[in-house]
Amino acid sequence: MILRRPSQKIEVFHSAQVVNAISDLFSGADDKIDICGNSKFPSKIFSFESVKKSTLVAKNRGTRQRYIFEITKDNINYCKATMNLGDLHHMEEAEANFILNENAFLGSITLSEPEQAIYSNLGQIVEQQHSIFEALWNKSLPAEDIINEIEAGVEPEVLELISDRNKATEIYVDLARSVEKEALFLLADSKAMLRADKLGVIDYLIRASSEKGATIKIVCPLDKENSEIVKRISAKAPNIGVQNGGSSHSGLFIVDNAKFLRFELKEPKAEEFSDAIGFIVYSNSRVSVNSSKSFFELLWNEHIQYERLKEYEQQKEIDKMKNEFINVAAHELRTPIQPILGLSQLLRSKTLKDDQLDQSLDIIIRNANRLQHLANSILDVTRIESYSLKLEKEQVNLNDVIRGVVQDYKAQVEKNNTNLKLEYEAGKNVIIVEGDKNRLTQVVSNLVSNSIKFTREGVISINIEVKQDEHGRNTALVSVRDNGSGIDPEILPKLFSRFVSKSFAGTGLGLFIAKSIVEAHGGKIWARNNNNNKIGIDEKGSTFYFSLPLNQQQVL
Repeated sequence: MILRRPSQKIEVFHSAQVVNAISDLFSGADDKIDICGNSKFPSKIFSFESVKKSTLVAKNRGTRQRYIFEITKDNINYCKATMNLGDLHHMEEAEANFILNENAFLGSITLSEPEQAIYSNLGQIVEQQHSIFEALWNKSLPAEDIINEIEAGVEPEVLELISDRNKATEIYVDLARSVEKEALFLLADSKAMLRADKLGVIDYLIRASSEKGATIKIVCPLDKENSEIVKRISAKAPNIGVQNGGSSHSGLFIVDNAKFLRFELKEPKAEEFSDAIGFIVYSNSRVSVNSSKSFFELLWNEHIQYERLKEYEQQKEIDKMKNEFINVAAHELRTPIQPILGLSQLLRSKTLKDDQLDQSLDIIIRNANRLQHLANSILDVTRIESYSLKLEKEQVNLNDVIRGVVQDYKAQVEKNNTNLKLEYEAGKNVIIVEGDKNRLTQVVSNLVSNSIKFTREGVISINIEVKQDEHGRNTALVSVRDNGSGIDPEILPKLFSRFVSKSFAGTGLGLFIAKSIVEAHGGKIWARNNNNNKIGIDEKGSTFYFSLPLNQQQVL
């Protein structure tokens, strides 16, 4: 008797042919049968009584059965029943549905009615499919661990690189919506907070904090662009912690110590989240989540330590400035008080002659004026730092302001120092500005007084002219130039700060006050030494400048 091998063929089966072919593969298996299918495959094939009967017959015959399914909570009962037939493995997102034994293969099985599949008993195809199944089997996971995790409510671990921007956006929003206990949020730049707010992520975090009591921590570069969002967070969910962090090219979102997203930015300035991101890493891996959380907490704690250190340094600076002020003020107060007290006692004794009496009264008045000037300076600094410095603005002729200051100081200079001259170059234009006349007089007076203090001989010249700034706008430019000792290079960078002085007289408040007044008028103030400004000439002294904005009608 001669046994004939079945003819080799490739054929497409439909409906009942598919079910019969599955049963035939089980009954025709010599030693083994292998099955691979997606999450819907177990419930489908075991719904056919003929297939269920064939699997049991194969088991009783000793045929080794191996199954690879995507195990989910929806098919877990079918998968547990499958484990009674043979070995079962789990593969995430398994999509290939096929069955094969040693001699034949049924693949591309569709589960929707009418069922369809491709059958082949060609040796090469069957051998190739065996290789594919072995590769999948080696990559898949034992079913017991997955089933135990599903029954315990534990999601299977995933580490997914997502390039689909719509899917990434959906996961991002879903994670924000799911926050129950904790969210740690690292944003790459200030724009990232705007994009998160546009998607509703910020509102979900506010709700999680205010309604569920979740712990929310946000690290993000803070600026004017996202300030309104930060205010809203503070108003609606004051328990949310927001810290100012440096910009980067990636973000991090960790939710409930269970899942995280890591964003890589492609277009940081984009308005939409989907346009800004390059790709997203999503994972619920315990190791990955813990690692990401440790990184975030390190940033958070470092920032707290930095802020505390900054506050400490600021407090030290404040204490230092207070001590400096007390020392300067004590010295400045003692200097005029001593002659006032001494001469007042002499006046009471009535032992002074008429000419001595006049001199004593002059000294008392001069020192009383010094005390008044010091008191006014202290009050001005207080107003400036509390943002309560008020300007009584009117149309002011700058020429008249400067002319008045020069006249006040000219008599004093000529009386005390015949080697020093005070000159004013008015120019041809009458320059009108909108400003506080008394405050502008104070600025010019401070600059002229400063030059007199550091110039023993020579000329102090005051000049005013109309110039255009870097934006092409008209400005009134006032300069006070001297050929005195110049500005010490050590204090030049901080010249207009409080208590900056290298002289033995003065509080170091005058230039600080002058700067604040000029800036309150919308102007600028600066200074430089005159060294080597002219070719071949090494000039001494310094020049102070300040500019005030003008419009066309203010220049006559």
